[in-house]
Amino acid sequence: MKNRIEGKAYVLGDNIDTDQIIPAEHLVYSLSDEEESKKYGQFALSSVPLEQAGLPDGGIPFIKGDNHLSEFSIMIGGSNFGCGSSREHAPFALQKAGVKIVIAESYARIFYRNAVDGGFVIPYECTGKLKQEICTGDLLEIDVDRNILKNNTSGKEYHLKPLGDVLPIVEAGGIFEYARKTGMIES
Repeated sequence: MKNRIEGKAYVLGDNIDTDQIIPAEHLVYSLSDEEESKKYGQFALSSVPLEQAGLPDGGIPFIKGDNHLSEFSIMIGGSNFGCGSSREHAPFALQKAGVKIVIAESYARIFYRNAVDGGFVIPYECTGKLKQEICTGDLLEIDVDRNILKNNTSGKEYHLKPLGDVLPIVEAGGIFEYARKTGMIES
């Protein structure tokens, strides 16, 4: 993984639950079939209420048309991001849509664990209410080594909470790959 990650922001509100991230009716697709798994990206965030999505004036789509990749690779959330059911499909769907990092005020424990254990997205926590500071479409840059978020659109910088032992697990591709690479379990 690069030490700097750049991308467009997509801003969400508080209490975004796993059914909003990937609605239950779309859990029928294979996670292991490369073509079929793209459907998770295509339907990512398709159940987020418009007032929670992107802009306060009714929102903008996270995925356009029948695409599976979003133009937004950095997600900004409020508190309790990923609450709801304990499905690993939620962070997987965000990864399939092209999201590299989610930055939230706080996470539901199960979403955080699934994001890390599966190596799907980097789950940063912020120290303030970034959802009020950053707009959907802003160009962001994260210095992973220094835990600094820079909004290249506004020029403002923000400190993120350190990732600790999480980053090597996500970089390895999940907890089992990390355990293999570090000799904890046999390859």
